[in-house]
Amino acid sequence: MQEGIIIDTRSLFGIIKSLEVTHMHITKDIKSVTYLKSCAAELLKQINENHRPVIITQNGEARAVLQDPESYDRMLNAIGMLKLIAQGEENIKKGKLKTQEAVFANIDKMLSAK
Repeated sequence: MQEGIIIDTRSLFGIIKSLEVTHMHITKDIKSVTYLKSCAAELLKQINENHRPVIITQNGEARAVLQDPESYDRMLNAIGMLKLIAQGEENIKKGKLKTQEAVFANIDKMLSAK
């Protein structure tokens, strides 16, 4: 039987809780590339203060999203956790399961071998 991944649900809920729900303000959070060129410092200050991403448009079409590093890190962590959950659900569907007792017995065995 293939070994599964153990997810600490406290970590998962911590990541989910740390993701702030940000509401987009269309008039404030969509800017043209021309605006970005002329007001880059102001725009960077805005996204780092309010943690809302800004959509950059070119010729009237969305071309990029500008986001502060902290929000980006939180988003990547959340995506990673969601991938782990999806992998776990797939393992469950395929019957690749271990009991809690077996998992902890395996951990004890690995720790005592050191």
